Amino acid sequence: MADIRAFRDAVSGWANGDPGGSASELAVRLRVRTAVLLEGPSDLAAVEALAARRGRDLAAEGVCVVPMGGAMSVGRYAGLLGPPGLGLRLVGLCDEGEQRFYDRGLKRARVPHRGFFVCVTDLEDELIRALGTARVEEIVRAEGDLRAWQTFLRQPAQHGRPRQQQLRRFLGTKKGRKIRYGRLLVEALDPEQVPTPLDDLLTSL
Repeated sequence: MADIRAFRDAVSGWANGDPGGSASELAVRLRVRTAVLLEGPSDLAAVEALAARRGRDLAAEGVCVVPMGGAMSVGRYAGLLGPPGLGLRLVGLCDEGEQRFYDRGLKRARVPHRGFFVCVTDLEDELIRALGTARVEEIVRAEGDLRAWQTFLRQPAQHGRPRQQQLRRFLGTKKGRKIRYGRLLVEALDPEQVPTPLDDLLTSL
């Protein structure tokens, strides 16, 4: 039976030059009504973790969370999934430094900005600030990454940098680490600690 992952894969293929018929058929069969555009898979892990914590089944609600592989792809995905393409409602998260790509891409696809929420640096930074660096270091230790973290801190480039920046950089130093911690940091949040952009996104769905 087709599921939302099949639709996500079909959309990714379509964005990379494959025919769009499969994505269109799956959108109808799965009753997809909303696509959440995110920059990458770590954002996907965080959004899905928060949805699960809140008892939400996004797929059953007709919501597909789509990692685009970078902010510069937003125009392409908005065109395929928004008014010029499948006509889905589009929402998402945007890093502050990448907002210009969203502004251009959404305008070109005639997509309203009101469903897109801006993270000050990126979602990892929002999560680290929400939890506090001491709590994030506890999670790093509990996950068995203490030795890697200590080795990272000894690198000359990290000397004198704020702890929050060090942690954010550490999460991106090994393939798959950002994805794993995207989920873990969300699961560690108290309800009142959820960063505003992430909370607003889930509330909008």
